[in-house]
Amino acid sequence: MKILIAEDDRDIVLLYKHTIEKRHHEVITSEDGEECLTIYHEEFQRARFGKRYSVTKTPQFDAVVLDHKMPKINGMEVAKEILAINPHQRVIFVSAFVKETLIDSIKNLMQVVEVIQKPFHLTTLVDTIEDREIYSELQNLNVDIAVVKALKPTHEQIKDLLDRLSRVRDMQTFVTSEG
Repeated sequence: MKILIAEDDRDIVLLYKHTIEKRHHEVITSEDGEECLTIYHEEFQRARFGKRYSVTKTPQFDAVVLDHKMPKINGMEVAKEILAINPHQRVIFVSAFVKETLIDSIKNLMQVVEVIQKPFHLTTLVDTIEDREIYSELQNLNVDIAVVKALKPTHEQIKDLLDRLSRVRDMQTFVTSEG
């Protein structure tokens, strides 16, 4: 996976980078919102001119992890610009202000994004990026996880699969209890 992280605390960003890279993911970091947007735009242009880009199929990064409060450009403004370029880009906020972040995301982005409350254990960040909880729920629905992972789905596709299978399970439960 390719992850972009924007965090203004240098020690924390290095800790995130080290932890995520230990799980064999590529990590690109930035220390403020402006630098994050520059990196995102450069990757967008590289992908676009490299004929690899598709708004609906290939986000530039598997996830963009943003600190909510950063210098130069705050995380919410960064997310807004990234989602304007690619509405399918996965954005994960890390914030000590979860309620404020969720309210801002609904108001400014017109959607709810993922939020991890600071402080958190570093495995929480990596597990969220890797969709461990979703894969665990899929496994509980008797889905062959190896087959799903072999398809290299996006986070959006994995969530959609889980939602659809959960609805099927719920319908089966409803029919069984009615029958």
